[in-house]
Amino acid sequence: MIRFPFGAAARTDAELASISGKETGIGRDAKSPITAIGVLSLGLLLPVGAGPLADRAVALLTGSVEAPTKVVTFVHDGQSETLRTRAATVNELLAEQHVAFDAHDALDADPSAPVTDGETIHYRASVTVTLVVDGAAQSVRSTAASVGVLLAEQGIIYDAHDRVVPAANAPPSADQPISVEHVNAWIESTDHAIAAPVRHVAAFDLALGHVRVVQKGSSGLREISYLVTRGTTRADPPRRSLLAVRILRQPRARVIAAGIGEYAALAELARRGFDGTVRLTRAALSMVATAYTASCYGCSGTTASGHRAGYGIVAVDPRVIPLGSHLYIPGYGQATAGDTGGAIVGNRIDLGFNSNSDALHFGRRPVIVFVLGP
Repeated sequence: MIRFPFGAAARTDAELASISGKETGIGRDAKSPITAIGVLSLGLLLPVGAGPLADRAVALLTGSVEAPTKVVTFVHDGQSETLRTRAATVNELLAEQHVAFDAHDALDADPSAPVTDGETIHYRASVTVTLVVDGAAQSVRSTAASVGVLLAEQGIIYDAHDRVVPAANAPPSADQPISVEHVNAWIESTDHAIAAPVRHVAAFDLALGHVRVVQKGSSGLREISYLVTRGTTRADPPRRSLLAVRILRQPRARVIAAGIGEYAALAELARRGFDGTVRLTRAALSMVATAYTASCYGCSGTTASGHRAGYGIVAVDPRVIPLGSHLYIPGYGQATAGDTGGAIVGNRIDLGFNSNSDALHFGRRPVIVFVLGP
């Protein structure tokens, strides 16, 4: 029979102290702690054939080695955070962050996938909200970051004329229902410019043929309002019906002065109380002028208005220029519409002269007649 010596069990205290010293020495070897422990366990402490004791030692040895630390970026409901973790899987990472993952939640990684160093994981919790569309309510669950995205997920079409509460860019909340009211009729207003009118005036201090801008003028503004309607299906284009037209700003006329010369006539008009350099005319008429004298054949020397015929008294058609009107005629000067004539019809004017020679010299010619006032 083979007998194992009992020396291992009957060692002296000195021998045990010696062995203990060896264990302590090996354990202090910082360069290879695992090797030291392994040598001690296998060579000094464990007797041959001690299987259960060896298994416990290996378990203690392997259990003392922790998993490596990893750095990940965790984006939770849009908020980013950099974490240090020893989680082996995404599920463990969520548990570390006290996140109860649900199948309706949004997660861009497989929950059972391993966590890798430097990884970014996005997670958004789903929210149950009440959605009310044109009075009909329903409960929906979504991970949408905004009301607009949620409505798009639900296939709800809306535009700027419809009423959405809260706003489309607001985050959904379980505490506030989302209301959508489709609007199928509204008033639409558009602004349109009114062109500035152009008015011409007579300028006695400008030579004939010269012009000058007296007032630049400005455009006006007109508001046109329409009633816009559309069908609930939105299949047909909107229909517009005119409601009102409103003048928001009256246009200011652009005034252009045209020179008619003869400054002396201006001085006389100023003495009569007319505007000085520039006078807005009531009418500028293109007419055919002839000449007459008080001594012409068939003339009495007294006009239809009772004035004596002569220079400055002209015959007109009263339907065109009222009798008594003050006139200015370039090339002739100031005049008064004080006479009529059987041949003076329409845009015809007969200018009075003091002598036959002056009348013959004037002859017949086109003129511009400025009607300055009564």
